[in-house]
Amino acid sequence: MKVLIIPVTPFEQNCSLLICEETGKAAAIDPGGNLERVEAALAGHQAELEKVFLTHGHIDHCGQSRVLADRHHVPLEGPQLADLFWIKQLPQQANMFGFEPIAAFEPDRWLEDGDTVTFGAQTLEVLHCPGHTPGHVVFFHRAGGLAIVGDVLFQGSIGRTDFPGSNHAALINAITTKLWPLGDDVQFVPGHGPTSTFGEEREHNAFVSDRALRRG
Repeated sequence: MKVLIIPVTPFEQNCSLLICEETGKAAAIDPGGNLERVEAALAGHQAELEKVFLTHGHIDHCGQSRVLADRHHVPLEGPQLADLFWIKQLPQQANMFGFEPIAAFEPDRWLEDGDTVTFGAQTLEVLHCPGHTPGHVVFFHRAGGLAIVGDVLFQGSIGRTDFPGSNHAALINAITTKLWPLGDDVQFVPGHGPTSTFGEEREHNAFVSDRALRRG
């Protein structure tokens, strides 16, 4: 599986384009904006978009997702239902942050912990990881040792928990009970910034390293 990271929106959000090299089918995760960049990557790799997946309902992650899905006549899946209130607020979020007008929508499929999503010959496991938002999900490609974690975890940091519906304790619990057991060698793509591994964050992350949690 090929993984392309495409920064989009003024927030430099990491849209992940996953391409199944066996079939040429692709999935876009969190195409929040700048769809011309996503389209260019699809064309450049001669890939056909089959699914759009969402980690959560913040505008930089999901703002243009319905537009992309409808343009390609493909399903939009995720996040978990508890983020519906964020998606319903997309028109207000767009006005607040100076985005072009965005309509509220509902995905074709809400996701739950333990679900799987597929595209091409690839399968991703779904982990419900609330805290940054209540309906946040993470996508894990077990065969490739890769997780797309949205705004749950970053290199050296964790997701903000000062939004409506956020919960700091829930976020720490999700990281330590859902992500760490996947293994230290797992590489992850965060919603913003560079990639890292769970092992690196357990060693060095100021918020959720083993050392920091022992101090806490």
